Amino acid sequence: MPDLPDADLAQQDPPGLPLDRLRAFLDEEAPGLLEGGLTGRVIAGGKSNLTYEVGDGRRTVIVRRPPLGHVLATAHDMVREHRVITALRDTPVPVPETYAVCPGDAVIGAPFYVMERVEGTPYRLARELEPLGPSRTRAIADRMVDTLVALHKVDPAEVGLGDFGRPEGFLERQVRRWKQQLDASRSRDIDGVDELHARLAASVPEQGPPAVVHGDFRLDNLLVRERDGQDRRDEVTAVLDWEMATIGDPLTDVALLAAYQSLPHMMQTNAVSDVALAPGFPTAAELLERYGAASGRDLSSLSFHLGLAYFKLAVILEGIHYRYTQGQTVGAGFASIGQATGPLVAAGLRALEED
Repeated sequence: MPDLPDADLAQQDPPGLPLDRLRAFLDEEAPGLLEGGLTGRVIAGGKSNLTYEVGDGRRTVIVRRPPLGHVLATAHDMVREHRVITALRDTPVPVPETYAVCPGDAVIGAPFYVMERVEGTPYRLARELEPLGPSRTRAIADRMVDTLVALHKVDPAEVGLGDFGRPEGFLERQVRRWKQQLDASRSRDIDGVDELHARLAASVPEQGPPAVVHGDFRLDNLLVRERDGQDRRDEVTAVLDWEMATIGDPLTDVALLAAYQSLPHMMQTNAVSDVALAPGFPTAAELLERYGAASGRDLSSLSFHLGLAYFKLAVILEGIHYRYTQGQTVGAGFASIGQATGPLVAAGLRALEED
């Protein structure tokens, strides 16, 4: 993340983060991490969990907590997110160092954890990539895919994540879970969404070998920085937003990455990432080709996984839309977030017709 002058940090409690209580918690759980009075701000761009930058004028760290108000069960589990980041620290997958975790509500009113502030840019919009040029944009997208391949090559048991999830029946549970999440956020009729769920539930395929699954892998959940030295290529410095990570079918990550390519064509807004529109950014087919070649996984039949990916995206955006209508979101860009739900459902139904 780019450096910010102290003046850009709010001199009052940001929404959902009482700084005096955080100060007392850090003194006990991570003494010496930050000294003296704290300042903090919400980092723009988060549409789900809240991410804060907190500093003492000398050093800054990152704090993560669930969203305010309406929270879907298991969807914003800070303890799980902290655990997987900590476990991956010594693998080829770049993650921040973690400093402390609070599993209960007593300190700030919700579970949270504290981690390293890593340098890098979370490219979210095509206009942020365009000045880099097509070649550099393509190289960044390639590094993104390579990072996903590296994640899926990690042996969960070797890093202490053998019990992090239940790979048996993972796809069936995903279909059921996202239907439950949808029902918890229903506030309007959505054409085709129940049909999409029913067709997914009736067509669950056999699963391949399990892996650590990120659950929301895309470019703006990565930090990217140009490496110093003679070879100045861009590198991924950290993978962020592990709130939906588990052990399961890695093709769900791959299909979701491909599905994100369609999202900017469904909404005329900067409320979601539109990096797929940047000159040089690979097509969904090119992303899949690179992943397949590097991972050796069979991607010849992804219809179910793509249908599930579109269903999942529709449910996530509908949950954000629901929180917006209830006045429980923090930041700008939420008014139009519900526009994509219907087109995503339609794309999911079309995906199930393929293969």
